[in-house]
Amino acid sequence: MATAISANKAELLAIADAVAKEKLIDKGIVIEAMEDAIQRAAKNRYGVENDIRAKLDPNTGDLRLWRIVEVVEAVDDYFKQVSVKDAQKLQKGAVVGDYIVDPLPPIEFGRIQAQASKQIIFQKVRDAERERQYEEFKDRVNEIITGVVKRVEFGHIVVDLGRAEGVIRRDQQIPREVVRVGDRVRSIILNVRRENRGPQIFLSRAHPEFMKKLFAQEVPEIYDGIIEIKAAARDPGSRAKIGVISHDSSIDPVGACVGMKGSRVQAVVQEMQGEKIDIIPWSPDTATFVVNALQPANVSRVVIDEEDDRIEVVVPDDQLSLAIGRRGQNVRLASQLTAKAIDILTETDASEKRQQEFVANSEMFQNELDVDETLAQLLVAEGFSALEEVAYVELDELAGIEGFDEELAQELQSRAAEALERREEANREERRALGVSDDLATMPYLTEAMLVTLGKAGIKTLDDLADLATDELVQKRRSEPRRRGNDSAPSRNEDKGGVLAEYGLSDEQGNEIIMAARAHWFADEEPAADAGGEDAIADSEQ
Repeated sequence: MATAISANKAELLAIADAVAKEKLIDKGIVIEAMEDAIQRAAKNRYGVENDIRAKLDPNTGDLRLWRIVEVVEAVDDYFKQVSVKDAQKLQKGAVVGDYIVDPLPPIEFGRIQAQASKQIIFQKVRDAERERQYEEFKDRVNEIITGVVKRVEFGHIVVDLGRAEGVIRRDQQIPREVVRVGDRVRSIILNVRRENRGPQIFLSRAHPEFMKKLFAQEVPEIYDGIIEIKAAARDPGSRAKIGVISHDSSIDPVGACVGMKGSRVQAVVQEMQGEKIDIIPWSPDTATFVVNALQPANVSRVVIDEEDDRIEVVVPDDQLSLAIGRRGQNVRLASQLTAKAIDILTETDASEKRQQEFVANSEMFQNELDVDETLAQLLVAEGFSALEEVAYVELDELAGIEGFDEELAQELQSRAAEALERREEANREERRALGVSDDLATMPYLTEAMLVTLGKAGIKTLDDLADLATDELVQKRRSEPRRRGNDSAPSRNEDKGGVLAEYGLSDEQGNEIIMAARAHWFADEEPAADAGGEDAIADSEQ
């Protein structure tokens, strides 16, 4: 590069062309880098205090150097300014505010200046190349790309993408896949980030989107939009599930994805190192989709709990192991595919659970409503499971139960309301015993039962409540799919959730509660602000 600086005009332009083509950047950027290097070298020769400019003509290769000075009345900086009297010697008619261009003779580059110029040009070209790489790949996220394995570092695979390098981190590789330097690999561009050391292109072979893009390449109907992959879940290197739907009633989505003698799906399986793929029909009906997702297991019944966003699936006793899968794989993938937490129960478990709930609810009605066992069991059999349902249901619906009349229905609703009031009073006494402030009872949506829960969690004042974030107050607990009553099944790895998660409050309600608790903070600040304003007015009047 030292010869580049001292080269003749033709050589300078030839070098600029060669670098631009090699690095795939604009020739103007290389010319600008050369100008910057020459400019800095000139400052070192004539003084860094001077405002020196360099211009390299991209067509002829002519190089010009000049110093710029400003015409002023009183000179403060003798390197960049000149008085009007002295300016007349350089340019007749110069006035204050003019800039005078003072041509400088060419400079000779020594070894040190040439090396410094070389570093400047390299840095400028490198920065331009990095920017070009980022601009090229930033809009290609979720696109499949083919590259050559360049090296393996600490388990991470560095892939040569031609104009850039990408990396497949260990957690984004297919387990037990053997990759060697020089191998060609296909992967999906997961993320592109601009960093100080250059753009970082993160690739993946384990992401579900990689499988979806492979199917789009192998199945023309998916590429054309006739068939859509609505959901996908993977256990990389082992098993995967995809939910597909056809927008043309004459085309079977599952059959189209499988292909003639399984040719299409096998092409994807081979690329994913033998990963087994279950292709299931997607359905907008959650229950139907869950049943499909748990294939090949047969499902007897599906119960959806919308409040807790969970699904309870009942299967025949002999289908339990098939529904759960090896190490819980089948139910885990089904849960990921449907984006729902799934509980697997056998018919025996479900029967025992229903019986326990029936007995518990019957005893609750007997005790709270002071009715006999037969009447309590009749209420449970009709679908009532809480006092609130009895107290606030339409009177006609309650009176319409066989053997009931309007008078009995009114009496039951009256007793249910009284029982709820007793509960509320008991919770109120417990809340006060816990030391929970009465101020919290004025907050919207909070019941005495909720206040007791807050008190047990150590939240007893408005400040305690105001310090919480919305997710800390109402966020629902999240859990992995599990099978009830089976210690060998996957554990229910659930987080703590919000303090009031069990009460089903929405994020909007939680936010409203917290903002109401914080209101007194702003109320306390207003008088101080007003007082300060009055004092300021008084001071100004004095």
